[in-house]
Amino acid sequence: MSHDRVSTTVTVSFPSALAVLRAAAEETRLRILALLFEGELSVSDLTDILGQSQPRISRHLKLLVEAGLIERHREGAWAFFRLAEGRAGLVDPLIAGLERGAAPLCEDRARLEAVRTQRAETAKSFFARLAPKWDAMRSLHVPEATVEAAVLSALGDRPVRSLIDLGTGTGRMLGLLAPLASRATGLDASHAMLAVARANLERTGLSRVDLRQGDIHAPPFARGSFDLVVVHQVLHYLDEPARALREAARLVAPGGRMLVVDFAPHGLEFLREAQAHRRLGFSADQVSGWLADAGLDTLETRDLAPLDRAQLTVTLWLAADTRAAAGAGHPERAVA
Repeated sequence: MSHDRVSTTVTVSFPSALAVLRAAAEETRLRILALLFEGELSVSDLTDILGQSQPRISRHLKLLVEAGLIERHREGAWAFFRLAEGRAGLVDPLIAGLERGAAPLCEDRARLEAVRTQRAETAKSFFARLAPKWDAMRSLHVPEATVEAAVLSALGDRPVRSLIDLGTGTGRMLGLLAPLASRATGLDASHAMLAVARANLERTGLSRVDLRQGDIHAPPFARGSFDLVVVHQVLHYLDEPARALREAARLVAPGGRMLVVDFAPHGLEFLREAQAHRRLGFSADQVSGWLADAGLDTLETRDLAPLDRAQLTVTLWLAADTRAAAGAGHPERAVA
């Protein structure tokens, strides 16, 4: 995903435009906007970068939120800020045209890189503690590269406007799919895993993906918000996978699609204790039935069987909400 936003014409009233310009016309707030143009940041990040007290930074952020220039969301006790989608177009040309090589913006960007480097090191340390489990997990099924190639093949070249990865974990699916989308969001219940995902995405230049902390059983988004919903290697951890798919289906826009990736049925009971698996895989008909109950038609089911019979088979389900396609006389099934 590029750092450049799509240029659109934004129409606002004179009072609203005046309020926006007043909010931006202050040194610290303009510096904050320039930093958020690079990606979302926490209050702590901005305090470290700008060298100002937390109460002062919080006051500036409050004014920018009230002006509709930035948005705030929580991850547990943490608050993160990013440019508001609906209003950022008013200030994007200004921010994009700022001279980044001169003070104070050059120093701000240098400190931003230092914050990101520290974040990456923290995430690396956290992930290193989990590495033995993750390595064991990778050895249980076909290579991740094979799964990712199958994902891209199943999705094809259809444009993706808005994408959400539910249970994003380390952000691997976002790293694969966010460059294909105009807008990408990741949701995970674990703040620690979101820290890993944030560092991983920043390292690949995808710093403007929206990461949210939340429950996959109650995702905090409006109905029909995304034209592609991804549930990758999540269901086997859940007590209520059918309920999770119903909630995920609620997010699919008319004519949109859902991609589910998980294990086929297996008998590796040790995974319940060793890696907290609640379910030992799912049959093709089981997940397709849940998708149908949630209002989605399964377009394609694909098994990725390993060469080693001791390993697990990975299954992909591609489903769609065919309401818009049926009404237009273009069955969504023809897309897959």
